[in-house]
Amino acid sequence: MRPRLRLQAAALAGAVAISVVGAVIWSRTVADGGPVPDDDVVMDEPGEYVEPAAATNPSMAGQRLPDVTVEGADGVARRLQPDGRPMVVNLWYSSCPPCTRELADLAAVHAAVGDQVRFVGVDPYDTAATMTAFAAERGVTYELWRDPGFDFTDALGVVGMPVTLLVDTDGRIVHQQGPIDDDELRALLDERWGLS
Repeated sequence: MRPRLRLQAAALAGAVAISVVGAVIWSRTVADGGPVPDDDVVMDEPGEYVEPAAATNPSMAGQRLPDVTVEGADGVARRLQPDGRPMVVNLWYSSCPPCTRELADLAAVHAAVGDQVRFVGVDPYDTAATMTAFAAERGVTYELWRDPGFDFTDALGVVGMPVTLLVDTDGRIVHQQGPIDDDELRALLDERWGLS
């Protein structure tokens, strides 16, 4: 009986030790919200996080602009409705590198044809102060709207930004594109509405 008792005691001690080690590991991962970083970790291959690209968005051509509430830079809730002019609607945010690159181009085209085409920037991520300051640094003077609840963005099914939408006078999306530059936007406006 004694060898059997010793075996049971050893098994019990082993189970307790495993439980203690498991509890420590669990407390450093799950209970604290995730794994504890290890300074000695090295990636096998360098890389960087990549946001979903605009190409992952569903086709929006033919859809009407969503009839949802967005927020002006002044904090006032509004609905993005057509005003009788064709529209360029750009979904963007400040920490999106391709969004950053295209803002100055959008501003330049707006400066050239903004009296004939309504330009609107919709930002679902930034605060009003960040959005307006960041855009102003790139020459943007057109309307800037926030989508803090992602109502507009989700209604369109947008997962990758930037996205630029050409919208007809009746509020129907006639073209969508991912990152765009000055020349591409001018060509699209010329093709669609004879503007450049």
